[in-house]
Formats: sequence, structure tokens, C-alpha cells
Amino acid sequence: MDTSVQVAGSAQLERRNRYVAHGVSNQNPVVMVRAEGARMWDESGKEYIDFAGGIGVMNVGHSHPEVVAAVKAQAEKLFHTCIHVALNEPYLALAEALCRIAPISGAKKALLLNSGAEAVENAVKIARSYTGRSAVIAFEGGFHGRTMLGMSLTSKVDPYKVGFGPFVPEVYRMPYPNPYRHPFGAGDLTEQTLAFLRHAFETYVDPKQVAAVIVEPVQGEGGFVVPPTDFLPKLRDLCGEHGILLIVDEVQTGFGRTGRMFATEYAAGLDPDMVVMAKSMGGGLPISAVVGKADVMDAPKPGGLGGTYGGNPLACAAALKVIEIMERDRLPERALQIGNRSTAFLRELQTRHSMIGDVRGLGAMVAIELVKDRETKEPYPEAVALISKKCLAYGLVTVKAGVYNNVIRLLSPLVISDGELQRGLEILAQAIREAEAEL
Repeated sequence: MDTSVQVAGSAQLERRNRYVAHGVSNQNPVVMVRAEGARMWDESGKEYIDFAGGIGVMNVGHSHPEVVAAVKAQAEKLFHTCIHVALNEPYLALAEALCRIAPISGAKKALLLNSGAEAVENAVKIARSYTGRSAVIAFEGGFHGRTMLGMSLTSKVDPYKVGFGPFVPEVYRMPYPNPYRHPFGAGDLTEQTLAFLRHAFETYVDPKQVAAVIVEPVQGEGGFVVPPTDFLPKLRDLCGEHGILLIVDEVQTGFGRTGRMFATEYAAGLDPDMVVMAKSMGGGLPISAVVGKADVMDAPKPGGLGGTYGGNPLACAAALKVIEIMERDRLPERALQIGNRSTAFLRELQTRHSMIGDVRGLGAMVAIELVKDRETKEPYPEAVALISKKCLAYGLVTVKAGVYNNVIRLLSPLVISDGELQRGLEILAQAIREAEAEL
């Protein structure tokens, strides 16, 4: 087995340290020069299986030939207009396509932007404009970006918030129904979570001042936490009681990852007011969107929404092709196959390694949580760091997650072959065996 890694040493590491801001983190110190499907190659030519997908961006695979062709064709015609200056057809076509596939009832409209954080910011702007209210409710373990409002909504302090305050006011954080780390100790998770929220309306914030609740249907950076199936529908009902808009953040869960085009589809009748999407939407190009009910989306006056690069024609061309590939090749169904196989493998592995406290996920959004003790559930970030290092040496790229940095999440491209998937899982198992023996 080739355990050599073209680590960014000498020249490349010096270059990174000299010219890249210190605050830009890097989990896998290796320079990739080429990628295809679910595989990547470093400077030395060494091949890696990709279990990170650029943090959930490459659902259709690296350098998908049809996406590449679509971007090339668009580049030969039109790079940029800025929607505020002149319309362009790819923007309009993508807005129409997103309104067609978004899990929202009735007439819909879309806003195109560049990143998940930017989409979150604009969804909150729209909610405030529509309701005339200012407060926003988010959840513990949630991640919504690194902009000032994004940080304010995000609950993880280190490294996302350290030294960056003061934060945006009128953001209120509630417990998330985490089945593994039960925030209330015992009892019905959904009912207790919603009871806490109702109590918060008496002690924290007047519900008549709450513009929106923003929630991830499966928490991403928080550690792939899947809530009870009745949580989102009952949260929707509670929002409706008080005229509060529901924003579902599908930045990481969207575009086939969980086994449906959007994870929202698992919650029958959820019907959010807005859905935020990004990451795998662009097949690797930066693009995001807010799609919502038409009357809600139309609340801000002209000029209140947008940006110079939002809905760039090249990114729109890529996103249109991604949607076509997703639907034609039935990639959400493939996500279910990947998820079932990965979960079965990891749960069997869990029976042999006590440091694996939990195996969880939805579709191909699968994770393991590492703990020092299964009874106390004390987080084991040191294990994750060592396992990740070993995985890289053996040719597997991984990415961590969790409030305590003790979760390894699987985000392989959905075009990964069964052989590549099995090989990646075996490398992960070997790394876990070795790390458990050494720690």
C-alpha cells in the first residue's frame, strides 16, 4: 500500500504560509492537481478516494464531462452581465428550474447568489421585509455561514466566532433535538424541544417579533444530526401559529445528498416559506439560491436584493446541467444505496471499536461520532485528527465535523463506484484500528 503523501512541505508549505491568511484552515495538507468522479491526484501523481467532496459540493462528481462542456459552451458566448444591468438567459432558466424542483407549494420565485452564507443572509432579509419583524431563531449545533449574520446564527464558537464579536442582535438559539446527545436527558425529543421553544416565547422573545426560524433538516457542520421524523412538521405548525416564516437551510442536504433532491421532502407537508441552497448546486462553481413562496420573495423593493456576481451565466449553466444529471441519472436513488452500504459497514465496525459512539445519517449523508467513553460520551477529537491523518496516508480524503470536532462525515460524490466506496470504507476501518491501538 502506498502511504506516501505529497504533503505541502518545503516550497508549497512556505508559499501557503507566506501568502495565505493564517485564518484559512486546511485539514489535509496535500496539493491536488487533478480530479475525476470520486478520485483526486496530488502533485506526485498519487491517487486518492474522495470522501469529502469539497465539503459536499461534488455530488455529481469532479469535472463531470457534461458540466465541463456546458460551462465551456457558455464561456464562448457570455461570461457576465450582472442581472442588475441586463438580463441573461441562464439566470432566467435556472430560476425557473429551481422553482420547479423546490419543495414548496404554490407560486414560487428565486433569487440567485454566490454562497450558502450569502443565501442565508438574504433569506433573513426577505423574512424581515415580509413580516416587519426583526428576531430570528436558530438552533444549537447549526451552521449557517461565516459572514457576520451567518456567524451569529451559527452556534459553534471555536473557531467560527472567536475574536469576531459583537454579533448581530435579535438572534435567539434553541436546543436541537439531537437523539445521540439528548439535550433534555430523556423523554420525547420533539415535544421537549418545542416546549422549550414555547417557553422561550414567554422568557426570551415575543413571538410577534420573530420574523423567521431557520433550521437544517439534517445538521451538517454540527455533525450530521438527524432529528426525529415528527420534529420539522410540528415546528412548521408552531411557526404557523405565530405567523413566523420557516426557512429550511438545504445548503449541504440539497441536490440528492440524503436520497431525495431535498431533505425537506422527507417531512410530508412541511411546505417551508423559503429554502436556501448552494454547494452541489453548481457542480463546483460558486452559486447559491433562495427559493420561496412568491409573495414572500416579492416583499423587498427592487434593488433590495442581489449582487454583482449572483447568477453568473457560467455558474448558472453548470447548475442547469447538474439538475439535468441529477434527474436523468437518478442520483438521489444512488445516494440511498451509498448510504445503506456505508451505514451497514460502519455499524458493524462500531461493534468492534468502542471509540465509535454513534453511526448516523440520512441517505449518503453519513457520519461517525468518536468518543472516549460510550457511557459519558466524552468527545474524542484527538482520534478524529489521527484517523484523518492516517486516511490521507492510505489514499483517502476525509473531512471532520461536530461542535467538538469529533465527527468524521462521509460526503463522497454520488457517482462513486461500489469498488471505490468499499475501498474507502476499508481504509477508514484500517485507520480506526490503528488509531485505537495507538491512542
